[in-house]
Amino acid sequence: MHAGDDSNHTFLVGLRYAFNGPDMSGPVERPPPAQLTPPPAASQALPAPARTYLVFFDWNSAELSPRAHDIIVEAVRNSARLPHTRIEVTGHADRTGTEHANQVLSERRAQVVAAELEKRGVAPTDIDIHAAGDTKPLVPTAAGVRQRENRRVEIVYR
Repeated sequence: MHAGDDSNHTFLVGLRYAFNGPDMSGPVERPPPAQLTPPPAASQALPAPARTYLVFFDWNSAELSPRAHDIIVEAVRNSARLPHTRIEVTGHADRTGTEHANQVLSERRAQVVAAELEKRGVAPTDIDIHAAGDTKPLVPTAAGVRQRENRRVEIVYR
């Protein structure tokens, strides 16, 4: 016989009630599974090619640097993927020379870039050449200030 008080019994009962909750008496409706959108196709993931390219020059120079050649190559490669009717090539100069000298230099820069575009396969009839001299600086400066960003040619697909 076992002596002692072993009359303790534990029962655990749970009850849950939700006021104004869903009616649980019928079948439970589940929302449709979330629709996963596929990742964009490779052609959608690529950024659109630029429509404007900037080629920079050393002071008082119209010679293309290796980086300038790379930019022109990229512009030619992307021209096949861009809808355009004309390619505008506009030369610019900083404000270190006379107005006349800057006009001549900016025209020479534009012609050098246009010639490189043609060499790389762009038809000369697709290119419009312009020279702005020092009248449209990218970075405004006082007269006589050398500013690399103003010594440029802009290639713009229209």
